[in-house]
Amino acid sequence: MVRVRFAPSPTGYLHIGGARTALFNWLYARHLKGTFVLRIEDTDRTRSTDEYIEAIIQGMKWLKLDWEEGPYRQTDRFDVYKKHVEEMLEKGQAYRCYCTPEELEERRQKALAGGRPPRYDGRCRNLKTPPPGREGNASVRFRMPESGETVVEDLIRGHVLFENAQLDDFIIARSDGTPTYNFVVVVDDVEMKITHVIRGDDHLNNTPKQIHMYRALGHEPPKFAHLPMILGADKTRLSKRHGATSVMAYRDMGYLPDALVNYLARLGWSHGDKEVFTREELVDFFSLEDIGKSAAVFNPEKLLWLNGEYMRATPPAALAGMLMPFLKEKNYYGAAPEKIDRGWLEKAVATLIERSKTLVDLAQAMSYYLQEEVEMDPQAKAKFINADTLPYLKDVREALSGLDKFTHDTLENAFKSVVEKHNAKLAKVAQPARVAVTGGTVSPGIYEVLEIIGKERTLKRLDKAIGAA
Repeated sequence: MVRVRFAPSPTGYLHIGGARTALFNWLYARHLKGTFVLRIEDTDRTRSTDEYIEAIIQGMKWLKLDWEEGPYRQTDRFDVYKKHVEEMLEKGQAYRCYCTPEELEERRQKALAGGRPPRYDGRCRNLKTPPPGREGNASVRFRMPESGETVVEDLIRGHVLFENAQLDDFIIARSDGTPTYNFVVVVDDVEMKITHVIRGDDHLNNTPKQIHMYRALGHEPPKFAHLPMILGADKTRLSKRHGATSVMAYRDMGYLPDALVNYLARLGWSHGDKEVFTREELVDFFSLEDIGKSAAVFNPEKLLWLNGEYMRATPPAALAGMLMPFLKEKNYYGAAPEKIDRGWLEKAVATLIERSKTLVDLAQAMSYYLQEEVEMDPQAKAKFINADTLPYLKDVREALSGLDKFTHDTLENAFKSVVEKHNAKLAKVAQPARVAVTGGTVSPGIYEVLEIIGKERTLKRLDKAIGAA
């Protein structure tokens, strides 16, 4: 059975690159009916925080990338790692290194100055006893082969070869006893029976070291698939200067989780020319063979377009529920938008979906539906609320005040009566009324808008416009 893992380091929020890695692991597990494991790699105690761990978990939940096992934390497993370090020392697969950080840095600088790769020179590799005065202050290094080759048969990149002579004996336990990434990741993969490691290609250079570590622990390595990196539009590595990189920042900007999942899936993976997928289709179609080798380019405009597509495909009832936090932030309806009549809200949302690309857009557009009063745009007011339009506004106000029912049909008939009275086109009558009740020149159909705004507030806004004309 396939077992994959997403293993973020909690040194920051869940970003776009990490979210795509999590998604590809999740899709692979779901496609093959395997197991998806969430593992928090928090051995870097100086940078890992509980806040970031919680943020990663919340990001995963918002994207609806559920897991069968975890979240495991490596800091809860130090006894396991210590046991394996001791076993490797006993077998001669690892050795104690007594070099100080200062000595290592000095040698590193000398190597760089001499044009040599700054690798560990192995001077503690064959020591039988510690140097005088350094008995209790040693790190532990893994004993790498000094010759030959290590081959990574990558499921995306193909045959990748590394010369062992270029790989140094890396530290698996620091002098304070804490284990290092390249060691614990292998121990965890072995103990959690991970079959496939799907991760970013920035980890590719770690892979030959880890392959030897798997074998030293008595296990064949899992299959590897290294994902190409994500670039910004300027073809440099994706960073904050290209826009928001945190998953939760996109939530706060009003993106839908399914839209972001769809977009992330298309960053490096394709299925014909298809762009828009349901989550079920992504699971059905996903395969590692369809992941390209080239870097993917993050395009914010395309993501925004895709989110608009998802907005239009989402039922108004579902959008109304998602909209609540954004309405609360806008404070259009006091601090308790949940008190809004849900049926009324769904009708209002339905009129605005076509014009909204994000939930923030939708919340902004709801202002004239939810606010008691509206401020008219100065340019719209100057053009449409004046002495020339005053007769239209007065007659519309009179026609609407006599309506017992404020419905699409009765509103349409009322406007028709004013149009006929003035022998004018509908736009001449409707546009001043639109500016009066919405504050601007663009809105859904005037009859839909007025029906949702309601008779009392419509008449009140018309009165204000008539007074300003």
